[in-house]
Amino acid sequence: MNLLKSTGTFGFYTIISRLLGYLRDILIAIFLGTGMLADAFFVAFRIPNTFRRLFAEGTFNAAFVPSYSSEIVKGKKKSNKFANDIFNFLFLGLLFLIIIIEIFMPLFVSLIAPGFIGDSEKMGVTINLTRITLPFLFFICLASFFSAILNSHNKFAAAAAAPIILNIVMILVLFFSNSLGDHLVYYLSYGVSLAGFLQLIFLYKYVSKYYSIEFNFKFNASNKVKFFFKKLLPSIFSSGVTQINILIGTIIASFQASAVSYLYYADRIYQINLAIAGIAIGVVVLPQLSKYVQSKKKNKILLLQNKALELSLFFSLPAAIALIIGSEQIVSALFGYGSFNENSVNKSSLALYYFALGLPAFALIKVFSSFFFANHNTKTPFYVSLISVMLNVFISIYYFNEIGFIIIPIATSISSWFNSILLFFFLKNLKLFQFNKLFFVNSIKIIIASVLMGLFFNFLLNFFQNELAFNNLIKSLYLILSVILGLLFYLIVCYFIKAFKLEDIKLKY
Repeated sequence: MNLLKSTGTFGFYTIISRLLGYLRDILIAIFLGTGMLADAFFVAFRIPNTFRRLFAEGTFNAAFVPSYSSEIVKGKKKSNKFANDIFNFLFLGLLFLIIIIEIFMPLFVSLIAPGFIGDSEKMGVTINLTRITLPFLFFICLASFFSAILNSHNKFAAAAAAPIILNIVMILVLFFSNSLGDHLVYYLSYGVSLAGFLQLIFLYKYVSKYYSIEFNFKFNASNKVKFFFKKLLPSIFSSGVTQINILIGTIIASFQASAVSYLYYADRIYQINLAIAGIAIGVVVLPQLSKYVQSKKKNKILLLQNKALELSLFFSLPAAIALIIGSEQIVSALFGYGSFNENSVNKSSLALYYFALGLPAFALIKVFSSFFFANHNTKTPFYVSLISVMLNVFISIYYFNEIGFIIIPIATSISSWFNSILLFFFLKNLKLFQFNKLFFVNSIKIIIASVLMGLFFNFLLNFFQNELAFNNLIKSLYLILSVILGLLFYLIVCYFIKAFKLEDIKLKY
């Protein structure tokens, strides 16, 4: 497997999806802003979208890929049987969960947005919207199952491209926003569930080459199936800890008007880089790493782990520096239009600044977790993540009344650095990872290139200060120009100091 090529394929489609998601969010910001309807929709959308990220962005892979990969080597019949057993359990379990939540939706919304309880209108709208969006959860979890099968066969393109469907559907709805008025949020919610169904159909077309569905609800769970589900919950919690922290943040933020919206827009921006720096690398490296662990090829394991970690830093460090330096200009240029006023820009950019401080940690958690998962170890990252979430909740609640919603991104970043450091400690202690000689040399080069890029990007923002002003309607063009120039500068520096080599593109791991 070529790590850079596979990561590039996954990253390319993911970036297309995120860019379309950005266009979607620009339209939402223009037509909804950060008011009551926006808060209600973002809570309704947060639940299925969080589970989409939890399942689709490597978490389901963490439990499924190592077990399924070990069945592939035994033949298609064995792997198909194992996959069908998992699919049937998932199908019925998810269907039951959706029905229960739909019935008790008022209670469910009270738990995820307790700050809405005093506002009957906002609560009523949120309940209705969440009922509409919830079926997306059923479709996307099954779609993630198909993605995991494709990833196990080192096929990453279709799985990475599938989320594009959601953004296309929502953008099409938003194009009719002027004629929909306040009903826009309802049509957007229906679009969410429709997109989930379309993603499921899209992925089945590609997965049918490797897997055929056989419905069988006579449950005789084998030891392998029991072992999988035993790993699933810890893997969801540990691999998706960043999303869980953000979900908890949404719950706490519901007590402050418009805070849910501020956090949503900030989250959307830094997630673009995380999709490559952590998620793409974690998803791509897991199948091959699992196979090397199975065959006990220690040299291959060491090489792949170090290159994955190096690649994660290569993407996350410059992005974090750029977001920290230009958080206000970035939010303004991306979302500062229509109903999204200067106050919204200031609040969202402050949230983005503190999220950016934790961006490298978010990426490291994904990569470090994949090292554990390849060794069928989901317990250690689970317990580490549990402690991290508890730390996040404690900091957020303790300081919320004093500082307000901004404590949420601060707490998320602090707990994520704590999580990543603790994961590294246990990896070393359990002898599941060690650095090779090249890693430290290349890391220093990446840090130097990132700092130089940061200085250059800061110069560009000052140079285009007037063009990036809030009232400038074409400010996004100057932001795009600054980002492209900054990226080119970073790549050129990396090339000349040999932090990145052209032969790395062709190297197989």
